[in-house]
Amino acid sequence: MGFKLQKKIKLKMGIKKRSSGIDFKNIAVKNSFEKLKEFDPVLYKSLIRAFNDLLENAFCGIQIPKRLIPTEYKCNNLWKYNLPDAWRLIYTVKAPNKVEIISVILEWMNHKEYERKFGY
Repeated sequence: MGFKLQKKIKLKMGIKKRSSGIDFKNIAVKNSFEKLKEFDPVLYKSLIRAFNDLLENAFCGIQIPKRLIPTEYKCNNLWKYNLPDAWRLIYTVKAPNKVEIISVILEWMNHKEYERKFGY
C-alpha cells in the first residue's frame, strides 16, 4: 500500500482537524486505476473526482450495513460512492491514529456487478 493521496491538516480556531488520505487495497488496484487513464478516461476522471471528495470528507459515501458486507472484504465498515453511469466505488475507512483518516479503495464496479456481489 504505497500509493497515497494526502490532504494537509487544516487549522481552524486553533484546533487541528483530522487529515484525510487515500490509499489502495493493493498494487493491483492501483495499477488498474492508472490503466484507466488510457482505456477509460471518463471513469478515470470520475474516480479522481471521488478521491477529491473523499479527501474532503472520508464519510461522504453511503455506508453499507454490516449485515450486507461480503466476507471477502474482511473489514468492519464498508462504504460506497456512486459514480456516473451507475458505477460504484467501494472503500473502507481506517483511522491509524487520532489525527489521520485513510480511505482505502477496495474496488470499483458497474451496477450489475454491485447488485450481484451485494445480493440486491
